[in-house]
Amino acid sequence: MSWGLLSLFIPTFFFVSITPGMCMMLALTLGMSIGVKRALWMMIGELAGVGLVATLSSVGVAALLLNYPSVFTVLKYIGGAYLFYVGVQMWLSRGKMALKPDGESQRASRLALMSQGFITAIANPKGWAFFVALLPPFINPEQPLMYQLASLIAIILVLEFSCLLIYASGGRTMRSLLMQSDNVQLMNRIAGTLMIGVGIWLALT
Repeated sequence: MSWGLLSLFIPTFFFVSITPGMCMMLALTLGMSIGVKRALWMMIGELAGVGLVATLSSVGVAALLLNYPSVFTVLKYIGGAYLFYVGVQMWLSRGKMALKPDGESQRASRLALMSQGFITAIANPKGWAFFVALLPPFINPEQPLMYQLASLIAIILVLEFSCLLIYASGGRTMRSLLMQSDNVQLMNRIAGTLMIGVGIWLALT
């Protein structure tokens, strides 16, 4: 891949990634409710999902899957219902992700956090279609395909991780500001509302 194409690809994907979306809102919510360190487990799952979608998109599998919308419909409804349920639990100050009066939350399992990120990343057909449209223009047919794909996907994951950290850190800052007023219930309701919104967004897009 030429430096010219690379210089176009990096800012293009960064600005697309930093735009508020389901995964970024999930990072913001978890940064607020469980902190950046614990939210890293969600990010691992989300990055695995993004890497999978980008890889399958590059080899043409995504184009095939897009012809079977029922697959995405099932994933969307399952993922959306789960995130909606978690959001309701947080809004009611219940569950493992809600903050308690002492400012601490119960420890949601690493697997649960990774699953949230992974399902959110793979369940949106718009994400698949985006990669199908985005990657080909940056592939040089005169150079080895696998090397270019590996380079592009590595860049995608680094940029995506950077954006997730930005959103999760923003959530942590909101948490710090709200905790100064000892309003734990308000913070649970804000985080819960965001999580419910992500769940509805995932199910309806």
